[in-house]
Amino acid sequence: MRAIELQEYGGPEVLRPVEVDVPEPGPGQVSVDVAYAGVNFADLKARAEGYRVPALPFRPGLEVSGRVRAIGAGVTGLSVGQEVTALTAGGAYAEVAVAQAATVFPLPEGVGLRTAATLPTVLPTAYALVHTVGRLQPGESVLVQSAAGGIGTVVGQLAKAAGAGAVYGVVSSAAKAEYARGYGYDEVFVGEFEKAVRAATGERGVDLALDPVGGETLKASLASLAVFGRLVSFGNASSAEPWSVGQPELYPTGLSVSGFSVLTLAQTAPAALRTLAERAFAKVADGTAVLPITAEFPLEEAARAHRLMGERTSTGKLLLKI
Repeated sequence: MRAIELQEYGGPEVLRPVEVDVPEPGPGQVSVDVAYAGVNFADLKARAEGYRVPALPFRPGLEVSGRVRAIGAGVTGLSVGQEVTALTAGGAYAEVAVAQAATVFPLPEGVGLRTAATLPTVLPTAYALVHTVGRLQPGESVLVQSAAGGIGTVVGQLAKAAGAGAVYGVVSSAAKAEYARGYGYDEVFVGEFEKAVRAATGERGVDLALDPVGGETLKASLASLAVFGRLVSFGNASSAEPWSVGQPELYPTGLSVSGFSVLTLAQTAPAALRTLAERAFAKVADGTAVLPITAEFPLEEAARAHRLMGERTSTGKLLLKI
């Protein structure tokens, strides 16, 4: 079968098309004939830094849509030929991918395979940030980093639907700011944001800040919180050194910090992830949220997709069509 593989870490050019054997599912696993694979920033970090790469050579990719090809021992509730979307631990950039059955989901009613490829990472993450971990309440304000990305566009919609009093976003360009305003954001800041947030909220700050960047951006997000505000960290796109937060930052105004990783939850609490995903997917099925797919590439051009995302000019979701 065709697949994309990296044998060394580096730029997009290390992604090479290869011919490899078709993988077979083991106990508790399912193989999927892939229709589409989602492209995520975590894939770029895997390629460049070895993020979540157990060994080389490695086939990247965390989410697919397609049809069940084969079922491993002990798997129930799925059938060969069934249309599904799946979260994988890698290997999604291929004609056939293998996933744990607990992270393989039948397509929600009315959702096609193209849209379904955007669901496994984006929707559960966005839903958790707004509802499960972020616990956004009606009337509260929220600040979202990377507001024009795949997760950011869904968070904006979910926050608005949840009754947020104000939804603020942060992006890296004016074009991205204009784009994000179409997905639930009341105001979008370009670049530096801490002073702008204070000005927009009458110096109060926001109730909830959502940060996938880490480093100095994480610190500025924390400093943008109102009294009793909450910060959720859900990534470290900056690749900054781990930062500790403690009494000096939290005690004065009763702040709290939490974290979320859909990939880690898939390993530590797959049943909880399944419940979360089903609730999240329902928001697409009922029209509460749409996932904008802004670019699509053939499998052999995965490097182009990585280059586009790495240039920080992309918006919405990027896909590989298998």
